[in-house]
Amino acid sequence: MVAIPDKDNLAISAIVTVGMQIFFFIIAAVMKFDKVTDLAGGANFVVLAVLSFLLSQYYHARQIVVTLMVAIWGARLAAYCLYRIIKIGTDERFNGIRESLPKFAMFWLFQAVWVFSVSLSMLLVNSPHWGSPSIPVPEFGTVADIVGTIMWIVGFLIEAVADHQKFLFRMNPLNNGRFCDAGLWSWTRHPNYFGDILLWFGIFTIQTSIIDPRNPDHSWMWVGIISPLVTMLLLLFLSGMPKLERGSDEKYGDLPEYQDYKNSVSPLIPMPMAVYSRLPFPVKVCLFEFPMYDSRRIIKRRRTGL
Repeated sequence: MVAIPDKDNLAISAIVTVGMQIFFFIIAAVMKFDKVTDLAGGANFVVLAVLSFLLSQYYHARQIVVTLMVAIWGARLAAYCLYRIIKIGTDERFNGIRESLPKFAMFWLFQAVWVFSVSLSMLLVNSPHWGSPSIPVPEFGTVADIVGTIMWIVGFLIEAVADHQKFLFRMNPLNNGRFCDAGLWSWTRHPNYFGDILLWFGIFTIQTSIIDPRNPDHSWMWVGIISPLVTMLLLLFLSGMPKLERGSDEKYGDLPEYQDYKNSVSPLIPMPMAVYSRLPFPVKVCLFEFPMYDSRRIIKRRRTGL
């Protein structure tokens, strides 16, 4: 065995993550383009998955499965986002930011924190500390392994299909000026986010297979819940749904068909419109229909000056 000072490889993973983001930040700042932004994020997940797997030096079935899950997800995300930005040409998220070096640098710092924190469950599964013969873990195939794998497969398929459906919708000239309500987007306003959250909860569920609740030395490993929680908090409250909902309200808020769509389609959890539209508002709030997602009245008042 090769002696590794960082027994869980968390420090080296953090260093690699920061190094990758600095490298891509320099390219983006010097060239002043957006082509590498999401590529850097997705590729970073792939690098961490492969690196932590190789450093584990045990290569258990669970490690192979989780490494493939994160690598496949990261590669798809990087490839899709790169292709999309090449087709679109520019990323509107950076309007007014790319011109300011400090603001632009903050985005890349945030992306490094995002990559590392969301990767935490995978890094713990691939830790050589927990796979050693002196600290045995259950063979792959526990109930948590099976449930987590199913969650990941379903979540990955939902996210990939939703992204593809929206991309095709946007690329069709006949849909100019229309909001996307095709396919999965008629079941939830953010199917890709639902799939993303579900698959990371799936990876964390798999990680719980190596946690022995009777062993106090294992209690700290519940920190892996950070992976899906960070994903969920970012998408629900920060960079995801609030911004997209506000943008859609700005563009389509005056359209009667958009009003019907927003009132009858779940914000996150897929369900038939006929079911969701009949739910009372308190129940909708429990299904993540938060008031901050509806800015139609504020926008209307601003436009009318009332």
